[in-house]
Formats: sequence, structure tokens, C-alpha cells
Amino acid sequence: MSNQAVRSTTASGVGGAAVYETRKAVEEYLQFHYATDAEFMPYACGPSEALGFTRRMAAKCSAASNKERALDIGCSVGGASFELCREFDQVVGIDFSQAFVDAAEAMIPAGEQPYNTTLQASVTEERTARVDPTVDRTRASFMQGDACALPGDLGTFDAVLAGNLLCRLPDPTAFLMRCKEIVRPGGVLVLVSPYSWLEEYTPKEKWLGGYRDQAGIAVSSQDAVSSILSDAFTLESEEDMPFLIREHERKFQWGCSHGSVWKKL
Repeated sequence: MSNQAVRSTTASGVGGAAVYETRKAVEEYLQFHYATDAEFMPYACGPSEALGFTRRMAAKCSAASNKERALDIGCSVGGASFELCREFDQVVGIDFSQAFVDAAEAMIPAGEQPYNTTLQASVTEERTARVDPTVDRTRASFMQGDACALPGDLGTFDAVLAGNLLCRLPDPTAFLMRCKEIVRPGGVLVLVSPYSWLEEYTPKEKWLGGYRDQAGIAVSSQDAVSSILSDAFTLESEEDMPFLIREHERKFQWGCSHGSVWKKL
């Protein structure tokens, strides 16, 4: 087995999308999406405002005028998808990683599954990822797919959530243009992204901001996204959205995504 296959997703800039097909990635994200706050970060000195990331993202979709259908694109192992089931009648989760989709699908009938968390070095402990039993898991379905080439028969949605996805796409503009078609009038597009552009995922000519133009002026990702969406959406709100990914019991990746809610005209 190569070193790449066992890398933590906290170092996912090396290896590109392949890192998300590993069992290690599945276990890190089962923990990220489903661990209780106390299990995930048991330190009083830790950044507690970064906990509950999937819950906080899903809550942004409540700005939708109707609550019939929601799409969680880049759904990973399904934590935000199940949170969306609290308000939406039907939730579709799509991820490029088949391993993530398989893990998300396994949660529908069982509501839980075991995973291993790293304590120190090679010392691990088995824990259980659980969906809140008050959630109607049958409202969710999952499929493998490409956010830059979504199926033509996918239909339309009252809410589309793209959590920490945009800067992992080979063509983010293509995805945003498709969102203009699949978000219903009065519906919302919720974008959450740290804008950590890397050429392992996105060719530099496809970056939305994060560079200087020919005049030497820095182009912000917020402005680049707005220039694409503003003809079809209005910006309802934006805020900083911190998150944590745990590597082991004493090492975490802290990030702070930009969260924005766009309402379809």
C-alpha cells in the first residue's frame, strides 16, 4: 500500500481526489459528520464554535421558500444530508467518491456504523457513527456523481448545499452555472468554502479568485462567485463558518470557510 493511500485528509492537497476513496478518509469523515461534540473535541480550551459544522451548514438551507426537495452536492458521508431531512421532504446526496457514497447509503437502513478513530500514532479505538433517531432517514438517497456534470434528469431543488466543495472542483464555474438551472425560483444555493485553491484539484485558469489579474489587482473568490451568480440570485447573507477535522486526539485541522446564501430570483 502506498503512503498516499493512508494519508489523512488534513493533508489532502497531495494526491488529489484519490485520497477520498480510502478507508482512512471514510473514517475521518464519519467522525467529522457524526461524532458528538464531546467525542470529537474533548477539550475545554478548544474552538467550540467550530463544532457541529454539518448542522450549521444544513440550517442555512432553511431560508428556502419551500421545503420539498434539497440537494447536498459533495455530500461526503451524508451528515448534512440527514440534517436536511429534518425540513425537506426529499434529499438527494451526491459525491464524487464512491467510498463516501457507500458509507452514506449504509446509514439509511441501520442509522449507525462503526469506525475507528486514531488516538495516538497506531493506537485506535472503535466508535459508532449515528444519525439522530428523530431524523427520518428514508427521505435521503445517495448517488455517485460529478458536480461539474450533473445528470440532465436530476430535476430542480428548493435548496442546493455545496459544503467545502467549490475549491475541489475541476471546473467550479460549470457547477455554478448549472445551479442557475436546478435551483427553483425562491430556492436557495448555500455555498460554504474556504477557497483553498490547489492545482491538484482545479487548473489555475479555472480558479475563482485567489490570484492577481494582469493589472496586479487581487481577485477575491467572493467577488468572482458574485460575478457569476448575481444575474440569477440575490445574496441573502454571508458569514464566517469555522470547522474542525480531527487527525488524532491531539491534532486537528482548523479552517474557516466563507458561507453565503443565494436566493434564486
